[in-house]
Amino acid sequence: MCVTAVESRPAGVLGTSPGHRPFGARVMAFVALTKPRIIELLLITTVPVMFLAEQGVPPMWLVLATCFGGYLSAGGANALNMYIDRDIDALMDRTAQRPLVTGMVSPRECLVFGISLGVISTLFFGLLINWLSAALSLGALLFYVVVYTMLLKRRTAQNIVWGGIAGCLPVLIGWSAVKNEVSWAAVILFLVIFFWTPPHYWPLSMKVKDDYARVGVPMLPVVAGNKAVAKQIVLYSWVMVAVSLLLTPLGYTGWFYTSVALVAGGWWLWEAHALNARAKAGVTGAKLKEMRLFHWSITYVSLLFVAVAVDPFLR
Repeated sequence: MCVTAVESRPAGVLGTSPGHRPFGARVMAFVALTKPRIIELLLITTVPVMFLAEQGVPPMWLVLATCFGGYLSAGGANALNMYIDRDIDALMDRTAQRPLVTGMVSPRECLVFGISLGVISTLFFGLLINWLSAALSLGALLFYVVVYTMLLKRRTAQNIVWGGIAGCLPVLIGWSAVKNEVSWAAVILFLVIFFWTPPHYWPLSMKVKDDYARVGVPMLPVVAGNKAVAKQIVLYSWVMVAVSLLLTPLGYTGWFYTSVALVAGGWWLWEAHALNARAKAGVTGAKLKEMRLFHWSITYVSLLFVAVAVDPFLR
């Protein structure tokens, strides 16, 4: 399915002219371009992996440097995403207040800002940490901007499945920052995030599918409906939980991580099946309660990766 870009209102249409952009508001607008709340999730998956790789506490300067470099890289990717999607962002309710739509930041400023962050982050990783981490960081940025935003997002309902690979790479970056290599433990956690991403994002897409339909973005809930999406959520959830349990038999984690993975994963599966049951029954609107799983998904990944960080101290 090929979807073309839609014609939208020009940036600045909401009333912010170049002569009325206060300095403080401008600073906050550039911060908003980096999507700090999304980056929080990326750091949640990066730092604990460093503890697992070190089998203890890694050097604090390395943790802080990796977090800073990761923020710059992900922030650059997010800014470039907003630059490319500024046409549809102007038409979607959930993105109508983004800096490019309001005119607080111009498209040119956003483009220069995003590219600059990408270049700085790559050099920062390479010169201060190692070049493997730099390559992985740059790869995540390019995958998110080029593969997901430019090639997949407006063309296929599988956009978030394959585009989500960019969000999995911080796991490998965290491990490589400590070890300057990638191990099977990092690959397993990469796969956990890979299978976590669709059932994490699809419930939100179910909630705002009218937004996506309005701009022609074929998110799965738009083209397949709630029943099909809920079924896919259940399938991905089972695979995600199963993959999360591979770390222990392979000797990377112990009883603590396993216990958290079983309890948190069991609760996730309960919520996924409950959503599937409501969708199969034809429930719509607020009673579908799709956001319950979305919010739990954030708690789940936080608990799982905290367990990854704590487990080395309890073995």
